Amino acid sequence: MPKAKNVTVIPATLNIHTKTPTKERVRRRVAAYARVSTDSEEQLTSYEAQVDYYTRFIQENPDWDFVEVYTDEGISAVNTKRRDGFNRMIRDALAGKIDLIVTKSVSRFARNTVDSLTTIRKLKEAGCECFFQKENIMTFDSKGELLITIMSSLAQEESRSISENVTWGQRKRFSDGKVSIPYGQFLGYRKGADGLPEIVPEEAEIVKRIYREFLQGKSTNAIATTLTKEGIPTPGKKAVWQRATVESILRNEKYKGSALLQKSFTVDFLTKKTKVNEGEVPQYYVEDSHPAIIEPWEWEHVQAELEQRKSSRSRHRQTSPFSGKILCADCGGIFGTKTWHSTDRYRRVIWQCNDKFKGEHKCETPHLTEERLKELFLSALGAYLSDRETVITRLRDTQRVLTDTDFIDEDIRTLEENLTTITGKLRLCITENAANTVTEETYRTTHAELCSRFEETEAKLAAQQRQRDKMKADAIAIGGMMFELGELDTLPVDFDEKLWHGTIDHVTVHADERVVFRFKDGNEIVTRL
Repeated sequence: MPKAKNVTVIPATLNIHTKTPTKERVRRRVAAYARVSTDSEEQLTSYEAQVDYYTRFIQENPDWDFVEVYTDEGISAVNTKRRDGFNRMIRDALAGKIDLIVTKSVSRFARNTVDSLTTIRKLKEAGCECFFQKENIMTFDSKGELLITIMSSLAQEESRSISENVTWGQRKRFSDGKVSIPYGQFLGYRKGADGLPEIVPEEAEIVKRIYREFLQGKSTNAIATTLTKEGIPTPGKKAVWQRATVESILRNEKYKGSALLQKSFTVDFLTKKTKVNEGEVPQYYVEDSHPAIIEPWEWEHVQAELEQRKSSRSRHRQTSPFSGKILCADCGGIFGTKTWHSTDRYRRVIWQCNDKFKGEHKCETPHLTEERLKELFLSALGAYLSDRETVITRLRDTQRVLTDTDFIDEDIRTLEENLTTITGKLRLCITENAANTVTEETYRTTHAELCSRFEETEAKLAAQQRQRDKMKADAIAIGGMMFELGELDTLPVDFDEKLWHGTIDHVTVHADERVVFRFKDGNEIVTRL
């Protein structure tokens, strides 16, 4: 029988985590972390209580040196990217300034399992321990990481449940027609005493000005530049306006008293990533949900103008009301400005075809001065309104015809049903081919025929939709025209930009010096230079 070996155990003299002597009483530098997820009065009271409690808790321990209570107010714990107090605490701990972090619970620390474990492991490597009071977990304990994994996972699922409940609550409010406006980033409205939106008069005037100047021919960039120069703050209280900010105001349906809800949605509750709603989740359109700043017809008129400028061959860069509206009869090009004698006293700005000298043969259309254009417009308007009552009646009848889209809507529904039927037949055709129930030749013939029918039907549908959209846009333009003409007590003697934009579709200049004004109802008045 082999003789038993004599083994002597040499006790550890250093702490495996802190590298300090095990028998030596070491004072620890201790910090605490406190957080509340909302900035409500109740939560803020809890926040103050946490800070006071942990300050006294650390200072009353004779073996601890108080470092700081790191805090975050109104910040979610789902991820750590936006938690400034938390991130500063971790940086200090990794820099060797903290030996122990005390916090209320795992959920206060993080509700994301990955973030929680990653952070705790980094701290452990740096010799910093964490103590979670509620769960009584010390991260240097052998079972600490397992318990934290379990608790963090539970906290993460709790966050998921809360997020889903919040989302459900929001969608329930949307379906009930309850409108919420981000007042801090929104111009023209504030939260009223009853909790509903109310108009801020001075801000509403800025909104009305933006719409008015846009319809007078100014570009969104020009409007933004003017507002910046005048020192008018943006909706977000910034000094510099951007073109996109102006366009967002022009496109926002809330200014006409309606609201489209759930334009975007949260994709992931962990990352809080949002995306534009392209049909993934329901949307809710609420009419007359709050007081309007802009008349509905004017808002619709602006949308039509935005689309027209978007589809224009030439970008709308100028601030002149004539930009994009003067056409050359010779080549179909657009008239633009040209400065003669720009450096001397004979300086003169004229309008001529932008493509006048680009082709093999130069356009024979004459140039015009802005003053002459204004005179011709007033003359054409006078001729057009020689019998104003008849004109208004004709416009009203035209608008009624344009708004009657029932026959097109019926065609669109039929074409959509046909597309659905053809799609079903295509799927069946593919399924039969995969199952080898038809010959290859039969499959190819049937498939080609169905694809051809699909493309043909799709093209017809697109054409009908374009026609319907054009009718609606024309009806809106006619409505704006009726409004502008209804405001006239007498024929104007001076050029009016708003009247120009409200009545004129375009002007065509001919080589024989004819200048033809086409009004938005399709009628034309011929003038001469």
